[in-house]
Amino acid sequence: MASNAELPTRRLGRTDMEITPVGLGAWAIGGGGWAYGWGPQDDRASIEAIQHAVRSGINWVDTAAVYGYGHSEEVVGQALRELPAAERPLVFTKGGMRWYADRMREPLRNLQPASIRAEVEASLSRLGVERIDLYQFHWPDETGVPVEESWAEMVRLLEEGKVRAIGVSNFDVQLLGRSEAVHHVDSLQPPFSLINRSAGGSVIPWAEAHHTGVIVYSPMQSGLLSGSFTADRVAALAEDDWRRRNPEFTAPRLARNLALADWLRPIADSHEVSVGAVAIAWTLAWPGVTGAIVGARSPEQVQGWIGAAGLLLSDAELDSIAAAVVATGAGQGPVAPALPVGAGRSREVIASATMAQGRS
Repeated sequence: MASNAELPTRRLGRTDMEITPVGLGAWAIGGGGWAYGWGPQDDRASIEAIQHAVRSGINWVDTAAVYGYGHSEEVVGQALRELPAAERPLVFTKGGMRWYADRMREPLRNLQPASIRAEVEASLSRLGVERIDLYQFHWPDETGVPVEESWAEMVRLLEEGKVRAIGVSNFDVQLLGRSEAVHHVDSLQPPFSLINRSAGGSVIPWAEAHHTGVIVYSPMQSGLLSGSFTADRVAALAEDDWRRRNPEFTAPRLARNLALADWLRPIADSHEVSVGAVAIAWTLAWPGVTGAIVGARSPEQVQGWIGAAGLLLSDAELDSIAAAVVATGAGQGPVAPALPVGAGRSREVIASATMAQGRS
């Protein structure tokens, strides 16, 4: 795959795919007017963001059928068609969220085999590709179908060549184990950030132990850890922006989260990167994490965080970040990698990090 820049890569689990540590997330590219929309979005700006990311060395894009109810996949497909074939990135998408005519109604989490097969065909059409590089269950099923039946259908899609690898998103350890008993889970996509750290004590260690690749989502907590977010910006969000309803964007959590972002600024300045890049690099420092999905709605936003791809935080910096989380009381979950990143990791800081689990 040709590109105008080179970034480091990591092997995604047992697959044959080498992916850059950061990938472009296309959630916001779906636009507004649906249950989890981010407000209005210009499609041309989205296409330019995707193409800029690719030409900057990023080699994968992650989207989902439900983002904009098919619109995000259509925009990604258009961006792919405008790129030379040799430059096109790997395409990851997700299914299992069936929507209704009422666009603001909560989508149904449906992993029935026939539904999944129909969704794969629809995604292939919208993306304009012959095979999806990574197809993932978006959320656990709520229709009552056993996960073993759903996962067996994914295996059939894999064997038929419609998808190259199969994964899950938002699964807990129990569902991961049941799926693994049917066929290896190639990848896991959990939410993970300095604010939402729960995965670091549960599913990420499971994935590492089972050689399942991990691509985390919302590593900047949907913008809160970008370094440019403020209380005024929250107040100015579009009326149909889902973040208005999210507890992390309202008092009292908002103040803690913004304080944590401020604590990251000296580290960012020392590396000449953004606060957001430091937040992303923290997720990439965890054993078992392969890559991080980062959203962008313009080329400028890509430039704001792409520095995370090559940023390796020192043991002292990881300790400092752990102390900042404890001091601010932001989020919940372990605040430092469960295993030492280097020989100099402070066991005292890791111990205090463990005590911080459960904060909210």
